[in-house]
Amino acid sequence: MSAIDELQAAIGAVSTKVGPSVVGIGARRRGSGVVIADGKVLTNAHNLRRDEVTVTFADGRNTRGTVAGVDLDGDLAVINVDTGGATALDWADGSAVAPGTVVFGVSASTGGAPRVTFGSVSAVARAFRGPGGRKIAGSVEHTAPLAPGSSGGPIVDAEGRLLGINTNRIGEGFYLALPADAALRERVDGLGRGESAQRLRLGVAVAPGHVARRLRASVGLTERDGLLVRGVEDGSLAAKAGIREGDLIVEAAGKTVEDADDLFDALGSASLPFEVRLVRGNDERTVSVGGTEATGEA
Repeated sequence: MSAIDELQAAIGAVSTKVGPSVVGIGARRRGSGVVIADGKVLTNAHNLRRDEVTVTFADGRNTRGTVAGVDLDGDLAVINVDTGGATALDWADGSAVAPGTVVFGVSASTGGAPRVTFGSVSAVARAFRGPGGRKIAGSVEHTAPLAPGSSGGPIVDAEGRLLGINTNRIGEGFYLALPADAALRERVDGLGRGESAQRLRLGVAVAPGHVARRLRASVGLTERDGLLVRGVEDGSLAAKAGIREGDLIVEAAGKTVEDADDLFDALGSASLPFEVRLVRGNDERTVSVGGTEATGEA
């Protein structure tokens, strides 16, 4: 059998095995999803618009599903839906994927039959911005072509095992998928139990460090690295802690803050109460977030 014949056979086998487990998300195929358990479908959070969503199976069956759990920052959601006879995919070890690994992309199509493409992993440990602006690290970059409406669908190996969840398109012909590793499975299991991810939000609009340095220099203030607070949400943790517009955040929960990713990382591992160190004018002070009122420091 030639290499072309082997590839054709592999694509056909993946289509037969995986296709019934891949669904369309949204009445107009906004995205794709994959059956991960009886009554459970995994997709991207950005494919959802409300707590109910239309799910279309490969056999043409349409039904309504409800959101079990959602992680907006991680761009993941699990939907409760009658999966009928669709079989859940087995998980491969997504952490073992390396450049050169052959992958197959599978997604829903308007014709009902799944769309299957072929490519390879071009890079690992890539990062991108999720819907909420947070950096999502550890993604797999691959070259299996994906049409619009493919996000939330799987990449699989030749045995039809789940390697990752397609999430983001970059450039021409390159795509990012969240690897189906142990960490992802733990998060997905939690979402399936209704444990939506809740990350702390400080409630501030910020300007990047270079803007902060320029503005501080323009009014004769000492240059400092940090995030400039451009606005504070009413009733937010920041407002209650006494953080004000014009403050420069330089540390949060014991971690140095120089850019927005530093702040996201600090909030991701923080628990209430925690301290934020900021500069107001040229004076440094520490405020307690979720705790006592602000206290100045000499």
